[in-house]
Amino acid sequence: MQTVQSSAAHNLPTFPPLEQVTRPTVPTDAAAYYLNRQPQTLRAWACLENGALRPVRISGRLAWKVADIRALLNGEVA
Repeated sequence: MQTVQSSAAHNLPTFPPLEQVTRPTVPTDAAAYYLNRQPQTLRAWACLENGALRPVRISGRLAWKVADIRALLNGEVA
């Protein structure tokens, strides 16, 4: 009988539900999790400037606006 291992067993990051996020931005790995995309996809969006969202750059790092993520998931224009 096979057992399903939890994500903690694989050392995968866990993120709170988007409704509980109070910060204005999240890093790429969290944004990818909420959008069900690979982090590299979001990095390509940032580089090519052709994605569904545009990040802000904070000290050279990508940050994704939580409000934009929520709008996109709700079918609104971000």
